[in-house]
Amino acid sequence: MDEKIVKEMVEDIKLREERSSMPVPVGISNRHIHLTKEDFKTLFGAECDDTQLKPVKQPGQYACKELFTLEGPKGSIKDVRMIGPYRKYSQVEVSAADARKLGVEPPIRDSGKLDNTPGIKLVGPRGTVVLNKGVIMSKRHIHFLTTEAAQYKVKDGQEVRVLCGRGTEREAIYERVLCRVSDQFALELHLDVEEANAAGMKNGDAAFIV
Repeated sequence: MDEKIVKEMVEDIKLREERSSMPVPVGISNRHIHLTKEDFKTLFGAECDDTQLKPVKQPGQYACKELFTLEGPKGSIKDVRMIGPYRKYSQVEVSAADARKLGVEPPIRDSGKLDNTPGIKLVGPRGTVVLNKGVIMSKRHIHFLTTEAAQYKVKDGQEVRVLCGRGTEREAIYERVLCRVSDQFALELHLDVEEANAAGMKNGDAAFIV
């Protein structure tokens, strides 16, 4: 076998072994919404602003106290929470079970990629908003701080395989996990509730790139 090919194979094996020994903490994402300031004020009142309930792991982001209702063609879901701060677009993230209850068929998408996604009605205490698009099932992904991405030897937009529940009866490997790299991120694997339950994972559990 060509010496160069052998060297590349050895380096690849070393990289896989190195990654598989470096844990990635899991963050479980329940249904939630990101709202524009305009849509928020329509739902909760022009004089209102979002109020922080607790911070989440990603820097500068937080769960809000404000709750609202999602109304779809077939059903509704109450007490959906906003993740702040305000965004330039309104986006609803749901699970597959949520989508069936609402009667919508959202695609699996990276955040912000909302073309050809279904809309939905939002009902707040002071008003309603009808979104023409914006409902997605979030593509599973890992947030990396830029320096952390260098340590794990991954690039923004790369897809990797991730082992969850290692050594348990629900051990599972998730394919095509998107890597997102930024100076504004903190290391965290985002799974929705169904993905986490399937692998028996809890917030803070360790996953591994394999």
